[in-house]
Amino acid sequence: MDVSKPQLLLKRTVNVKAIVTPLWKDEVQQQLQTQIHQTDQQLQQLDMQGQRSISEIQKQTIQPPSPQTLQQIDNIQIQVNQRKSELLEQKNQSLQNLQQVQLLELDQEINQFQMEGFFRVEPGDNLISKMQVEIVIRDGVVEEIRGDI
Repeated sequence: MDVSKPQLLLKRTVNVKAIVTPLWKDEVQQQLQTQIHQTDQQLQQLDMQGQRSISEIQKQTIQPPSPQTLQQIDNIQIQVNQRKSELLEQKNQSLQNLQQVQLLELDQEINQFQMEGFFRVEPGDNLISKMQVEIVIRDGVVEEIRGDI
């Protein structure tokens, strides 16, 4: 007969912190530059698709264009402008992040991401202590585990 203490398996959020190194800065800046470039390409494609759609509608209509045709063109323009606004906001955020990364000092710890992890608790454990765990990495390698694992 097993008389061991009862245990429970729980899930917790684990903060992963990165130590800023030249390699880390280069990698993050490269990722952000790639995002900015992709957003620029999406903006160009959006403009071309919008113009193509408007041209197709104009080719298929008789002159002068009907109010319905003008409404279709306006709707396309509104959709294009809304999506363009979203993409420009995304690009702006990437540019701000790029500027922030450039200002970080070497060996500074920054929050990189969070992940889920499981842990066991049993009677007598300090639950608060077990919930506060973080991992510190340097160039992708675990350097330290902080907290009650």
